[in-house]
Amino acid sequence: MGTVFCAGLGPGDPDLMSVRSHRLISGARHIAYFRKSGRQGQARAIVEGMLADGVTEHAMEYPVTTEIHFSDPEYNRVLAAFYDQWADTLAEIAQDEDVVVLCEGDPFLYGSYMHLYTRLQGRAEQEIVPGITGMSGCWTASGQPITWGDDVLTVAMATLSEDELAKRAAETDALVVMKIGRNLPKLRRALERAGRAEDAWLVERGTMPGQTVQKLSEITGDVPYFSIVLVHGQGRRP
Repeated sequence: MGTVFCAGLGPGDPDLMSVRSHRLISGARHIAYFRKSGRQGQARAIVEGMLADGVTEHAMEYPVTTEIHFSDPEYNRVLAAFYDQWADTLAEIAQDEDVVVLCEGDPFLYGSYMHLYTRLQGRAEQEIVPGITGMSGCWTASGQPITWGDDVLTVAMATLSEDELAKRAAETDALVVMKIGRNLPKLRRALERAGRAEDAWLVERGTMPGQTVQKLSEITGDVPYFSIVLVHGQGRRP
């Protein structure tokens, strides 16, 4: 019986991948990865040039991304069927062979693999290889510690309501906001309401080619969905 491995790839720079993940990926006969339809996929791009000859690739293409709001029951129905299908496929492969599923960052921190992990319980052996998170790659790129002393760190999604974002920003010492994209105007308003807008930084493509680190107040155009906004803590220190 084979094993389904989920290899955390880290924040994007292949040099920041763990030795364990690299070893699994370079020796795999089956590689699976998530991607948007018609795209190479970020996970697949990270491992370019790393795969063995003759590897079988399984591109798991999301049926929807932002076309339907996640609050719509149809969104959950379509994605649930997608995860069900791929759990079946991976379980079938693992009857005889190992398969390595790629996951950006750390698989157990907002990783899509979690939805397969729960579905594969009792159906296949699984091993999760942790990775450096995308957010830690971004706050390192900012050149400032994200927390000091007793600072409380809050991680939020920009998909939350403006009121919820403002509340979270006002009540925490340090803040990480993910999934920016078209949610940027709402996030700006929330940070302004919380009095944190002038302290916010935006990191695009952290640790990868094309990385940018800018004050959020200096951003005028659109930003990618996979950008991260940081508000650094300023807590106790010797």
